[in-house]
Amino acid sequence: MQNLPGPFLQRSWIGSVENYNNARIVMLGLPFDGTCSYRPGSRFAPERLRLASWGLEDYSPVFDKHLDEVMFYDAGELEFPFGNTIKTLEVIEDNARAVFNDNKKYLGIGGEHLVTLPALKACKEKYDNLAVIHFDAHTDLRDDYLGEKFSHACVMRRIGEIIGFENIKQIGIRSGLKEEFELMKKFNTLVNNSSDLDVLSDKKIFLTIDVDVLDPSVLPGTGTPEPDGMLYRELAQWIKFLKKFDIVGADIVELSPDYDKSEVSTAIVSKIVRDVLMIL
Repeated sequence: MQNLPGPFLQRSWIGSVENYNNARIVMLGLPFDGTCSYRPGSRFAPERLRLASWGLEDYSPVFDKHLDEVMFYDAGELEFPFGNTIKTLEVIEDNARAVFNDNKKYLGIGGEHLVTLPALKACKEKYDNLAVIHFDAHTDLRDDYLGEKFSHACVMRRIGEIIGFENIKQIGIRSGLKEEFELMKKFNTLVNNSSDLDVLSDKKIFLTIDVDVLDPSVLPGTGTPEPDGMLYRELAQWIKFLKKFDIVGADIVELSPDYDKSEVSTAIVSKIVRDVLMIL
């Protein structure tokens, strides 16, 4: 049977290499929102971001680089057992571990913020000298949420228990419990100026960006919108600044595309993904 002449539409991220072995970075879609505490729907983000990526230019004038120079591989979306949070976390951890063991960098596309925890655990196995840079509107430092310790509201608490809270730096935080803000003060996690990150200069970095760090006027398509956030330009400047750090893994989470029928939120997050690829 002859091959069809095509061409056919692509469904992987724009600029992805065709072969896993040739990639420096591996992108995994993480369609999970099983612990979402307010508005669900972030499980739809990875697929929609893939489609939105084809509305981007593959060239970034900020970084003077094309995506095909980045050498990343879009592995597609992981399949999770519906309703089983623990098994879902195991699947993510197993796949992230395989990426790190192959000496590649990891990029997760969520999904809700709990997906960061298993990837971080796998990263910590590979890199002992590890720190986390966390962009978010929310502290995510609760010990539990409605009795559940594995929740997107608790993800940074669980991460702090693994790497030490002194190895977490948080940017854009403006919502949380009093006890959470007291924990942030105790360990000096809140970043006010870029110089606050100097203490991480000799660390391996896992970067996690909850897109609700942006103001809802910019990005309404998220599960827990919080006023008084960043503009896209501010976040883009932070990402550019982080290029000088040794980032070994990253994720972008909490886009819920169906809460923004204009699809502008999805377009913005697809560009954030491109920005992060440029600094990995």
